[in-house]
Amino acid sequence: MPPKPTNPPPLKAGDLVRLTRAASPQFIRPITVRVIRELTDRHTYHGWTWIEAYELGPNGEARAKRELFVLREGVDLLTSGPTSRQVTRRDPVRAVR
Repeated sequence: MPPKPTNPPPLKAGDLVRLTRAASPQFIRPITVRVIRELTDRHTYHGWTWIEAYELGPNGEARAKRELFVLREGVDLLTSGPTSRQVTRRDPVRAVR
């Protein structure tokens, strides 16, 4: 396994990440979240950051909106944003008369 970069790129909207104890002791049970944004206006300890994200359930749907304090190097980036295959087209809603 290659070593993690020392300065990971900033998290951006749509990033799908796995948070484990490597990211923070609070994640005894790992969780998967979809990033809304990284809260860069908050002052933190070196290497730590605040993120605003949706915690995802086993089916991939959002369960709760959360603000999380994490060690940036411990965040495992899974994917970045939806791919064209993941986006499903919905039929327009028709008015009932």
